Amino acid sequence: MADVNRGNRPLSPHLTIYRPQLTTITSILTRITGNALIVGALLAVWWFAAAAAGPGSFAIADGVITSWLGKLFMLGSIWALWYHSLAGVRHLIWDSGHMLDIQKAERLGWAVVIGSFVLTILTFVVL
Repeated sequence: MADVNRGNRPLSPHLTIYRPQLTTITSILTRITGNALIVGALLAVWWFAAAAAGPGSFAIADGVITSWLGKLFMLGSIWALWYHSLAGVRHLIWDSGHMLDIQKAERLGWAVVIGSFVLTILTFVVL
């Protein structure tokens, strides 16, 4: 039987032991933005369905989307779309066997984060 007297050591690594790495954070953000894009897509579908349903339904949906909270959510959706797309390109680069060492992976992670904000601002300015 295994030695159960391990002292005060944790049985498995804990969040307080390891510093989160950029690749860890960007991976978690990729999952979060993917789920956020589903919610944003449902909101867009609701808007289109309301437009097809009639003027009364469209007025409600359009009022929600064009409110300050709706605009903020749509801006977040634009950022999530850019971030998720750039993270997908990053994974394609990794799948091809490139930029896998730590320094290049860190630079690529920062490129995804910074690039998503720059592209969001450009999209906001254009639209």
